[in-house]
Amino acid sequence: MKEAIRQVALELGFEDCRFTTAEPPESVEQFLKWLEDQCHGTMEWMGRNAAKRIDPQLVLEGARSVITLAASYDSGNGEQTGPSLGVIARYARYADYHDVLGQTLGQLTTQLQSLAGEGARSLWYVDTGPILERDLGQRAGLGFIGKHTNLISRRLGNWFFVSEILTTAELEPDEPERNHCGKCTSCIDACPTGAIPAPFQLDARRCISYLTIELKGSIPEEFRSAIGNRIYGCDDCLEVCPWNRFAGEGRLMAPHRRDDLGQADLIELLTLDEDGFQAKFRGTPMQRTKRRGVLRNVCVALGNVGDASAIPPLEHAAADPEPLIAEHAQWAIGQVKQRSGQN
Repeated sequence: MKEAIRQVALELGFEDCRFTTAEPPESVEQFLKWLEDQCHGTMEWMGRNAAKRIDPQLVLEGARSVITLAASYDSGNGEQTGPSLGVIARYARYADYHDVLGQTLGQLTTQLQSLAGEGARSLWYVDTGPILERDLGQRAGLGFIGKHTNLISRRLGNWFFVSEILTTAELEPDEPERNHCGKCTSCIDACPTGAIPAPFQLDARRCISYLTIELKGSIPEEFRSAIGNRIYGCDDCLEVCPWNRFAGEGRLMAPHRRDDLGQADLIELLTLDEDGFQAKFRGTPMQRTKRRGVLRNVCVALGNVGDASAIPPLEHAAADPEPLIAEHAQWAIGQVKQRSGQN
């Protein structure tokens, strides 16, 4: 049954499919200490469902196995530069992976149920379930957790989505993957904000992905300059990993790539009203951050890389009814004027 499931997963378009038990992850104490130190910032939901994250039985009673899956999203496009261009993290340059992978994962779960027989119960997640998916992925052999705390595959590099199926069916576990970082510290050295204070440790409160996506309020001024022209997420620690030489764009995600998000015109984005924002980002991960969050980030980016031509649209944004956008636009105007000698 295990090999039949793996074959179906590969036929559906996943790049890899591995199996592990539904026992608690080995990193429970490390995770609880991370929460205790408040490294999760304002992501209070991580603390609220901590008990489920450390015990899959609380997610699916009677679970015996976890199927972990990888879907590559490498687009081959690096960072864009220019006075009015912003950078969007690679994974967000596609239709929302929750929807794309969710549909396929549902098909795989149906096949699993058919193979497992009556009485078996299964539950699937795409980056939404209260489980420590990277730890389970490493134990299943899907990849290894790198010093940047992300999962790395020796076959896929850093650029892949992780999803999983918890099931009451008993499936033989695969061998865990061991760490292959060696002495490399490229990811630590590349982080613009020092969010990786030590190998295998991440302070989300300093991470640009957290600051531009998860943080709902004002971005602390101490981090704004380091954000550069990134307007949604940050790939720096992933980009420099040597294992990316094996990366490639996956079959599931390739048809859903949004080429128009490879180059983000900051001035154009700053003019979007709510209807315009929805029209451009509907069905992408960026829609979840809403207009107020994305335009907040656009203001910061223009404050860092914009020239004098950015001042008029920033002045318009400074009068936006949304206080979060207005505040960051005011900051950006000051930065641009200082840089162009207008102060």
